[in-house]
Amino acid sequence: MNLSQLFRRCVERAYIHVENAGDYATDRIGETLYIYLQASDGLMDWKNNLDFPAKPYRRMGHTVWFAHRGFLRVWKSIAPHLEREVMDGSVKRIITVGYSHGAALAVLCHEDVWYRRPDLRETLEGYGFGCPRVFWGLRTRELMRRWEHFTVIRNIDDLVTHVPPVWLGYSHVGSLLEIGEREKYTAINAHRPQNILAELQRWEQKTAATVQLPLDKITAPC
Repeated sequence: MNLSQLFRRCVERAYIHVENAGDYATDRIGETLYIYLQASDGLMDWKNNLDFPAKPYRRMGHTVWFAHRGFLRVWKSIAPHLEREVMDGSVKRIITVGYSHGAALAVLCHEDVWYRRPDLRETLEGYGFGCPRVFWGLRTRELMRRWEHFTVIRNIDDLVTHVPPVWLGYSHVGSLLEIGEREKYTAINAHRPQNILAELQRWEQKTAATVQLPLDKITAPC
């Protein structure tokens, strides 16, 4: 299963709606759990998107890192609803997927799984399509290990992937995969799902790149 198919599934599937306009969905395929986070779909999402002062996020004893406050608020509303599935010992692989606002939540979800399920750190994967920046502050090697297997996918001129700006202290985590061509789209149009999908398909044709994901057994959204 390639990235364009994974992206299409993230955009088209049905979602569960929880507090603070949090939207998530899951698929369990054998021993693999897929966690999807939805793009902005209302005014509350946009209020959270623009609430970008950094907020401390404590993890593992005295370790403190900072995250975009609005995204963190939404993720903390979603996390309790996923705990049972994430902590299920029969799950041997977890893949987090999100687009736009949902991609930012996938960054936080990915780190949460890394923290809660140390046994899955080598098989954990994450994909953030059109992902805003979420992490704020000093990038230490210890912290960046948490997103070692997370990939940010950027249609090069996509405005959303360039905010919040670097000069405010924000940065991407994980690996950055750039697709598309410069100045082919406006900064807004580069973020539209149909254009991201088109550029993913072109990139796959050019590179013959395939991400091996066991999605072929999915018959219907949860």
